[in-house]
Amino acid sequence: QVQLVESGGGLVQAGGSLRLSCAASGRSFSTYRMGWFRQAPGKEREFVAAINWSSSSANYADSVKGRFTISRDNAKNTVYLQMNSLKAEDTAVYYCNAVGLGPAYWGQGTQVTVSS
Repeated sequence: QVQLVESGGGLVQAGGSLRLSCAASGRSFSTYRMGWFRQAPGKEREFVAAINWSSSSANYADSVKGRFTISRDNAKNTVYLQMNSLKAEDTAVYYCNAVGLGPAYWGQGTQVTVSS
């Protein structure tokens, strides 16, 4: 069982930055592939970024490539999403995700609002 708690969301002006954090509790955090997804009002949840257990591989949605960076600290059981050059269309609830050999786990989400 893994529990995920996101933090760091808020209101920011277009062009600004935010860093989201996702703290995980439970066993074997370092074995999970971690990811971030987001869901805007009236839209489906979409993939944002993911990182493998060793941080040797990360991938991003085209819409955030070059602006967002995912990272993790296995010693702190935490995954981060650094978001730069934010746009109004980045406004959404951002969810942390953990995928291992069993079921996927989700956090409760953190709201990011970008004002234009």
